[in-house]
Amino acid sequence: MSTYTRRGSVAVITMANPPMNTMSHANRGAVRAALAAANADAEVKAVVITGGGRVFSSGAEIREFNTPAATAAPALGEVIKAIEESPKPVVAAIHGVAMGGGWRSAATIASARAARSSRCRRSSSACCRAPAAPSACRAWWACNRVWT
Repeated sequence: MSTYTRRGSVAVITMANPPMNTMSHANRGAVRAALAAANADAEVKAVVITGGGRVFSSGAEIREFNTPAATAAPALGEVIKAIEESPKPVVAAIHGVAMGGGWRSAATIASARAARSSRCRRSSSACCRAPAAPSACRAWWACNRVWT
């Protein structure tokens, strides 16, 4: 699952749920726990969230569809809320694919940076049309190629 490391005053949360770093129940919990650890660490001044391997995150874990794990706490919305309410700046380091819930996670982060080869896609309506997600524009513009 996700790992937490520190590089000086920067906490690095790496989603490690191969091969696509899905937002499985275990991964959602690990990301939220790592963010809580970073926020509790007085030495940490900023947080970077990235994906291990070839992708940032492909979103939902399809093996959990129609199971209790799909909606068990922490739900994706709870993880996103924790990111939004972080007292420390959070940066998304996007590479590979950021889709669905992985894209939504990146979209809530105060600053998103994407590699040229990144591919981002929302599974719902086009950017900035969902009133509940005005922050979605950040990740939208960070990715140089967006499919809608």
